[in-house]
Amino acid sequence: MSIIIGRKPVLEAINSGEEIEQVFILYGQRGGIIDVIRIASKKRGIKCSEVKEERFKSITQNPNAQGVAAKKSAQKYFTIQEIITSSKKSVYPLILVLDSIQDPHNLGAILRTAECAGVDGVVITKHHSAPVNETVAKTSAGAAEILKIAPVNNLSQALKELKENGFWIAGTSLENSKNYLETDYKIPLALILGNEEKGIRRLTAESCDFLIKIPLKGKIQSLNVSVAAGVILFEILRKRGF
Repeated sequence: MSIIIGRKPVLEAINSGEEIEQVFILYGQRGGIIDVIRIASKKRGIKCSEVKEERFKSITQNPNAQGVAAKKSAQKYFTIQEIITSSKKSVYPLILVLDSIQDPHNLGAILRTAECAGVDGVVITKHHSAPVNETVAKTSAGAAEILKIAPVNNLSQALKELKENGFWIAGTSLENSKNYLETDYKIPLALILGNEEKGIRRLTAESCDFLIKIPLKGKIQSLNVSVAAGVILFEILRKRGF
């Protein structure tokens, strides 16, 4: 079982067809989005209960739940091949690959940006990575319920599979890389973002067709990975004529 917290994440989960067992609303909560959640739950045949504060706190164990929570069976995951097949519907398929992102807030923020940028799917590493938990779901503002996410044990094998299906692999790195503004993104592309401290791993970088970086003007030589994700993904959209 897992718990989704927050008004927008819960509503997105209901509307996206997730297998929600029950919705919990803190007693006394009112407002337009609360009404929408009640209506959406009723349409899907999902039990929607109004509970007192003590009961609500025992369910969520999170002070930032906005008075709404939902219980679901488990995060729905996809295989990398399912994401590849689905991405073929796009003129220029775009898959985001996350190599050992460990902070759940970073992961959630990246997923939110990825959904806004229209990526076709996200590949995450199973080991040394943050799980897609309630913190990630909350931070993603519902994107974790919408995006196709594929956890993989072996990232090198996943990248090989992407290449075999016509994808170019671009990694983000400060070394041996070119300006991200000087790249043509009108290709089937898998973009790799690395760990918050270490970046992408050496073997991962060696699997890339090319490496890109964001030039920085200040003294600090790195951006937060979720910020970098937004900068690069929307430059890709711009170059593709969005």
